[in-house]
Amino acid sequence: MNYKEIKEIVDDFGNAKIDEISIEFPDGTKVSMKKNTAPVMPKESVQYIVPTPAEKTEVVANKAENAKEEKEDYKVVKSPMVGTFYSKSSPKAKPYVEVGSKVKKGDILCIVEAMKLMNEIESEFDGEVVEVCVKDGDMVDYGKPLFKLK
Repeated sequence: MNYKEIKEIVDDFGNAKIDEISIEFPDGTKVSMKKNTAPVMPKESVQYIVPTPAEKTEVVANKAENAKEEKEDYKVVKSPMVGTFYSKSSPKAKPYVEVGSKVKKGDILCIVEAMKLMNEIESEFDGEVVEVCVKDGDMVDYGKPLFKLK
């Protein structure tokens, strides 16, 4: 094979829709080519959105509300283990606590099932349930917030 023949093969390969080719000629010449197949990421355009005065007021109001929520001190009851959260002792029973329920230290708040054992989770604080952070039947991890009390 001469240079001109090899150049034609390279040019044809460059225009072809294939990514890789290996050719062995009768005279023993071997040609193997592979295109760079790494995806090329397009450059993203950046858009700047300038808020209107009304939107600026809304953003300031939302920040004020978020700051107010952050200032409120909640006592958080966290899961002491990995398991399944149950808000009641049986499917037909009433939940141990709901939002607005007053609880005392030691009151049962829920059950976390771990390895077929039903573990009653007791309140560590006196207070009122402000939020139930998980749904009945959800999986919970160690340290996951279950309830917020104030």
